[in-house]
Amino acid sequence: MAISTSKENILKRIRKALTHSTPLPFPQSDAKQNFFQPAKQDLELEFANQFTKLQGKFIYCLNHSELAARLHELILHRQWNKIYCREEKLKTVLGLNGFNHFSDVQLKDCDASITGCESLVARTGSIVMSAAQPSGRTVSVYAPVHICIAYVNQLVYDIKDALKLIKDKYGNQLPSLITFATGPSRTADIEKTLVVGVHGPKEVYLMLVEA
Repeated sequence: MAISTSKENILKRIRKALTHSTPLPFPQSDAKQNFFQPAKQDLELEFANQFTKLQGKFIYCLNHSELAARLHELILHRQWNKIYCREEKLKTVLGLNGFNHFSDVQLKDCDASITGCESLVARTGSIVMSAAQPSGRTVSVYAPVHICIAYVNQLVYDIKDALKLIKDKYGNQLPSLITFATGPSRTADIEKTLVVGVHGPKEVYLMLVEA
């Protein structure tokens, strides 16, 4: 079968290109270097700025006592009656500080869920969670409101730092799911109109505890 002149010309150009290697556009670049510049402010501020830009709601607490008080105020203000939490450590810490709003309710019926996290990525305002947490895969996704409790020492700057923490923590037994949740669930697939809460929670709160 004869090859057309135009197709032959294209094949000749491809063969010629393959015989000459293309120089790297950035010969001095190093794959191990950070592509993004380091944070110019404290990680707490960087995270709070990025998180709130993405419609997340950020609450800073000095200690567990303030955490329980702020959480109590939030629940009363929003008139939530069904609070779901599967993390016994969080329930114990909050209970010791006077918080008694947990309900014997199924996830599908709750007003809000409370979880911890693996870490926080300051540069993107992301909450990192995994299937290895007591909350598992579903708690942060299926509740209409997700309240995440995290600590200052869980803050890292970039995604690679968060992945390193998980690798250091779990070694070769990595969780079956690692999630980077960046603000409430949202999509603009339908007529390019932004809709919040389609594939996950409509609201996400991050309560950051100093100590």
